[in-house]
Amino acid sequence: MSSPAAAFARATGFLVLWLVLAGFNPGDLPAAAVAVAAATWTSLRLLPPGGSRLSLPGIARLALRFPGQSLTAGIDVARRALDSRLPLRPGFVTVSPQLPPGTQRDAFCAYASLLPGTLPIDTNDDGTLLVHCLDVGQPVAAQMAADEALFARALGGRPDNG
Repeated sequence: MSSPAAAFARATGFLVLWLVLAGFNPGDLPAAAVAVAAATWTSLRLLPPGGSRLSLPGIARLALRFPGQSLTAGIDVARRALDSRLPLRPGFVTVSPQLPPGTQRDAFCAYASLLPGTLPIDTNDDGTLLVHCLDVGQPVAAQMAADEALFARALGGRPDNG
């Protein structure tokens, strides 16, 4: 996508977001124009056009899976906190990510941090992710790998390099 087309697409998206959040009020149009222009400029500076193309089916799969996964994980965390018979073995697990260091891996870590019970906290010198979890006996690495694969597909399956 060329820069003018990318700028137009992003500006349109930000305008739609403004209208969804604030509604349409002609008196707000000057503020909306400034906000859309600033958001578009910032977006283009922080994430230049190019790179991967988002996959709408991939995003839909990720979005549909997240609430159920989050609810299941939240219930598990609550059960472990309230039932002394359930194991609570907090600790750290290392995960070998497939996404290279950069914005896509950072976005995946932010996504993964939203799920209860696990939290990516650091990248080791060897490139592995250090993940804090409530039970080191659970298949945390396998779950993170599955989530990362879905996340990469949602981003078009083409990891970036920076």
